[in-house]
Amino acid sequence: MQIIKSLLKLVIFICPVFATAQTTFIQQGDKAYQLLERMEIKAKTNSNFNFSNLRYFSRKVMMEEVMAADSMNKTMAADAKNASKLTPIDEFNLQSFYMNNSEWYSGNKESFNSRKPVFNTFYKTKPNLFEVNSKDFFLAVNPMLQVTFGKESNNDNSVFLNSRGVTVRGLIAKKIGFSTTLTDNQERGPGFFQSWINANRAVPGVGFYKNFKGTGVDYFDARGYVTFSATKYIDIQFGHDKNFIGNGYRSLFLSDWGNSYLFLKLNTRIWKLNYQNVFMELMPVFNKAGGDRVLDKKYQVMHHLSFNISKSINIGLFEAVTFGRRNHFDFQYLNPIIFLRPVESGNGSGDKAKVGFDFKANVANRLQFYGQFLLDEFVLGKLRNDKNNYVNKFGYQLGAKYIDAFGIPNLDLQGEINRVRPFTYSHYDSVSNYTHYNQPMAHPLGANLQEFIGIIKYQPVKKLYVYARAIYYFQGLDSAGFNFGGNPFRLYNEGKPLVNPNDPTSAQRQSGFAVGGGVKGSCLNALLQVSYEVKENVYFDVSLQHRTYKAPLINVNTSNTMITAGIRLNMWKRVYDF
Repeated sequence: MQIIKSLLKLVIFICPVFATAQTTFIQQGDKAYQLLERMEIKAKTNSNFNFSNLRYFSRKVMMEEVMAADSMNKTMAADAKNASKLTPIDEFNLQSFYMNNSEWYSGNKESFNSRKPVFNTFYKTKPNLFEVNSKDFFLAVNPMLQVTFGKESNNDNSVFLNSRGVTVRGLIAKKIGFSTTLTDNQERGPGFFQSWINANRAVPGVGFYKNFKGTGVDYFDARGYVTFSATKYIDIQFGHDKNFIGNGYRSLFLSDWGNSYLFLKLNTRIWKLNYQNVFMELMPVFNKAGGDRVLDKKYQVMHHLSFNISKSINIGLFEAVTFGRRNHFDFQYLNPIIFLRPVESGNGSGDKAKVGFDFKANVANRLQFYGQFLLDEFVLGKLRNDKNNYVNKFGYQLGAKYIDAFGIPNLDLQGEINRVRPFTYSHYDSVSNYTHYNQPMAHPLGANLQEFIGIIKYQPVKKLYVYARAIYYFQGLDSAGFNFGGNPFRLYNEGKPLVNPNDPTSAQRQSGFAVGGGVKGSCLNALLQVSYEVKENVYFDVSLQHRTYKAPLINVNTSNTMITAGIRLNMWKRVYDF
């Protein structure tokens, strides 16, 4: 943490902080993401939309692009055959987007005002409990709430989530942005969720937790950051939050599924390029049991370069190194330009290096194709002659989105395949694996898996949202202490089955590690959720979820159905998607 703070001070000192306007970012799970995704595909040629594989989105940048796309749509409104034309539901969602990001909206804001403010102070505008919008200062303060109750079959305990909190965002002279989100939570999820917590000593998506009423968890989720500009083209963000790289439901590079972390991010956007550097302080694997103590730290440096090779095609290059020096940052990784792999090699190749490639193509104003390829390690000779050798560690993702499917307005479909070979994300020491706070940083299942995801999003009328998701995957699990490469927390050079099980001196196996090898477990996780927006950012949710998990070799066969209902205010929906 100290090195990141010191680097931040240096950047502030040498850069003209007040050079250009700065912004905050649209929070995780916001309804705006679906609108922005649709407008990107319909626009097809917008360069800033093409950089949407880096989340979370800048309110300022997205407002500029949405207003430009909206203006273009109005000029072509008379052309009924125009495939990129916005639907009436899109127009409704656009007004909501303008209202929820009003600090950057340059149009008429009269419709954003409430008819009857509370005590002439609160809810003067429809989306914000308390808002200040003056020449040099913007502030929006909102409560956060998620209260959900449900029942799961084969489980005597009820399922519930009780979250309360506050979110604050603001701008100072449009040069410095700040945001904070604080929630206090008590949760008892479905049985498989509780089993995951017990096995990994962590709650998905958050950090420190306590037991609650025997079978539940109690945790505090705190996120926040400040933003400013170094130059016209370089934005800087410093805080404790999450990031996401990719266009899919999952990411093989960096996901927001796990806990937040301290980071310093530099984002450079110029010409057809977007270059992002992220310096992170992470937590290695630890045992929660024990008295109070300061936990050790590890570090990660990540670069991602996006390039618009045409008006509708974007490609990206990714690299990252995870390392631990006993709470000491390695200064050689501070160089934001040099490739990380040569630095890692110069240090003795003891750190965890990864590289990757991603792409996205918008087609015919209706379709988007996307994908990722992650390379952890490989030996060319082994890849050619022994494709199931454990040194071949890589994964790929392929996906497609189809908006206004079959001519039905606001019916959006998505399909995605993820495949990750055994031992990807693991390392030969427990510090440098690709995890944080006992949780994976990319795919939530780790490695040695094949996954198929299908998603339906439908907004038939204003304020009514229908969401259906089906996930099927199979994964190779460890058995009898043997390591088959699915668990990124295990060292990749230990626990492999012997070449000759009858000879204890036999060398450990290096080959025979196919995806799904070991004890094969398969899972179907299906969800149907209907949400109604009672008032701006206030939702009533009803969901039906079914999960079946089978691992015949270890006599596991579970099938559970869960029904939940609840209310949300200014908060993302809690998901159980593994």
